[in-house]
Amino acid sequence: MAKSAEQWSDLGARMGAGAFMVVVGLIGIWLGGHVFHVLVALICGIMVWELGGMLRPGARHVQLLMGGVTGAVMLLSIYLPVGLAMPLLLLPAFYGFSQLEQHRTIFMSFTVLILLAGYGMMQVRDDMGFGWLLWLVLVVVVTDVVGYFAGRTFGGPKFWPAVSPKKTWSGTAAGWIGAALVGLLFSINSGIGVQLIGISIAVSMASQMGDIAESGMKRKMGVKDSSNLIPGHGGLMDRFDGMLGASVFLLIIGQFIGFPPGLG
Repeated sequence: MAKSAEQWSDLGARMGAGAFMVVVGLIGIWLGGHVFHVLVALICGIMVWELGGMLRPGARHVQLLMGGVTGAVMLLSIYLPVGLAMPLLLLPAFYGFSQLEQHRTIFMSFTVLILLAGYGMMQVRDDMGFGWLLWLVLVVVVTDVVGYFAGRTFGGPKFWPAVSPKKTWSGTAAGWIGAALVGLLFSINSGIGVQLIGISIAVSMASQMGDIAESGMKRKMGVKDSSNLIPGHGGLMDRFDGMLGASVFLLIIGQFIGFPPGLG
């Protein structure tokens, strides 16, 4: 009984904070435009602020500048032609590189991932509308939620115990099934067909890769959470790591499949 209670000990805090984030996110996605752009820029800025805190603890002024530069660049980039936005999006990675003496590769890699993911999400909302960004968010959220409950309910072999001790193969596979169901629902309503089911599963896998990449980075840095901003969840980076992988993956494959397939 004690072990069972421990498994679910963080559920209340996670659900409360998670519900708040869902409400704020849905409002921002629904409103779109400038409101969504500002929300994404703020989230990306905070994530890079968290990243700076993990890689160079104690340098708060540098941390704030890293986050501030990222947020400003993120917001400006969406209002520029794509060709001009691309070098601007890489600028915060080079700024952080100049401020760090160690872990420069980690900072540059994750900062570029954060900025490309944020830019990709804004493009999906601006170009494809509310519905397709909602699909992307639902795939990531369902992957995480179904994986969380399935992993703690069924247990079984661990996915990568040295990096993420709580993740199991049962939770990982359950996340794919949940994403497939989201893809099926949207394929019926959009008329795209079964291709969307496969794409949803692939996006789910990419979101899990983003999650495990952040877990590996935290393990290397010897920290449990990216920050303590969100009760029961850690930091924004801990909650949006899956979205980073999924958004960048969609940004890349969209160039090959003409997303949405059959309509793009």
